[in-house]
Amino acid sequence: MLSQEDQRRFEQITRRLRESDPRFFARLDSRIKGRRGRYMMLLTIVLWASLPAMTVLVGRLAGAICAVVLVANAAVMWRFRRRLL
Repeated sequence: MLSQEDQRRFEQITRRLRESDPRFFARLDSRIKGRRGRYMMLLTIVLWASLPAMTVLVGRLAGAICAVVLVANAAVMWRFRRRLL
C-alpha cells in the first residue's frame, strides 16, 4: 500500500501523463477491456462445461444453482457487451 502522500503523487503523475499523451492511455484502456472480456468468456465456458458434471456428481440442486449463475453471467455479458469486448 502507498502512503497518502505517495498516492497523491502517483495520481498527479498519472493525470499529467493522461493529459500529455491521451493515445497511450486509450491503448491501455482497450487492453484492459479486452482482458476483462476474455476472462468473462473463459468463465462462461468453464461454467457451461462443468454444468453436466456438477449435476451428475453433486446433484440436481447444484446443477440448478450453476444454471442460475450461468443465466446471471449471460445477462451481465449481454448488458455490458460493448464494454467487455
